[in-house]
Amino acid sequence: MAGTVHAPRPDVERQILEAADRLVEAFGGGRVDEYFACFHPRATFVFYTTDCRLESTAEWRELWDSLERDEGFRVLECRSRRRRVQDLGETAVFTHDVETRVSTNAGEEILHERETIVFARGEERGWLAVHEHLSPAAED
Repeated sequence: MAGTVHAPRPDVERQILEAADRLVEAFGGGRVDEYFACFHPRATFVFYTTDCRLESTAEWRELWDSLERDEGFRVLECRSRRRRVQDLGETAVFTHDVETRVSTNAGEEILHERETIVFARGEERGWLAVHEHLSPAAED
């Protein structure tokens, strides 16, 4: 049945984890162009740090560029743990806990967050992220 959540097929789980690794490693390594290349152009983004949904990858890139320019924003490191893949056929949901070390004009900070990334199978480029939702991690 289409849209049914089932145990990830081993090949799909591997492909999603590889796609997620590319995204997280590019983000954590400050490779901004590689990071944004992991997203479909019409991807959407919901971040607790913004007051509205970002409606495209270009909109997120524009915000990113302004954060770098205006606040000195830099990602220094990113770690992913407690990873889970839900296989939905032509889409998959990846969830994980994220620890990110960032730098701004105010100094360095370590962020503890939870993230959901929805991936869709692309015809030419494999699995691309089509939606990202980020929220603060619950305090222990």
